[in-house]
Amino acid sequence: MSKDVLFDKIAFLGIGLIGASMARVIAREGLCRSMVAYSRRGVTRSKALELGLVEAVYEEPAEAVAGADLVVIAAPIGAYASLAEAIGPTLSPGTIVTDVGSVKQAAIDAVQPYLASGVHFVPGHPIAGTEHSGPEAGFADLFEGRWTILTPALCSDEKAVEQISELWRCCGASVETMKPEHHDMVLSITSHLPHLIAYTIVGTATSLEEDLRQEVIKFSASGFRDFTRIAASDPVMWRDVFLSNKEATLAILQRFNEDLAAMQSAIEKGDGKTLLDFFSRTRDIRRGIIIANQAD
Repeated sequence: MSKDVLFDKIAFLGIGLIGASMARVIAREGLCRSMVAYSRRGVTRSKALELGLVEAVYEEPAEAVAGADLVVIAAPIGAYASLAEAIGPTLSPGTIVTDVGSVKQAAIDAVQPYLASGVHFVPGHPIAGTEHSGPEAGFADLFEGRWTILTPALCSDEKAVEQISELWRCCGASVETMKPEHHDMVLSITSHLPHLIAYTIVGTATSLEEDLRQEVIKFSASGFRDFTRIAASDPVMWRDVFLSNKEATLAILQRFNEDLAAMQSAIEKGDGKTLLDFFSRTRDIRRGIIIANQAD
């Protein structure tokens, strides 16, 4: 079912998995009149045009945002400051800028200083994704039944926040608002630490002797396969996530290390009761995720 037009022109700064998925669902629902993109890579520009995701793809971010009433930053967090600096002088009062990154305080620190008065920044984070990247990885149902978290400042324009909220609702997501520092702590637990663990476990496997490494690959059980799927995510994006959310990640990593040490001690002592109690408590988390309809 088609929704009302929310924007005249949307410019995507980055057209990978998230940007391409947004473009597909926005086009399907008729939420804007025109979409363009910026990408620094020629192969990405060609693929986005070949797939018909947008009407034009530019080599310079300032060219892409000219005349746009919504700008979506969908690039790795490490590129935010340079993108904001490039587009700042081009944006007209009333333009809304949002993003899709998984670290919010760093996004605000990188973008807000370059935006003139009257340009509204509404940071956002869709809790959705796959291990695939690039414009060809996008699909219109990616956000269906998922959450998008917005972290607007207290002084943010209410109309701009509502427009972005409505955009995400039309894309199939439920919308929650929270403070950026709280978002970063929550995501350090639900997303950032699991990715760090997955990268580490798969990295450990790659350092095994050749014969053993080949057997690990050949006889991968579901647990290891899940880790390899997570560890196949975009390495540039995740490098930037960990460097940008350093404090929250280190804090939760310290707690994880303490829990891991406790598990190691229980195994060494043959303490089955401690292991069983711990595993029983953690199983309840999975049940809660299923009840909340957030399980794949």
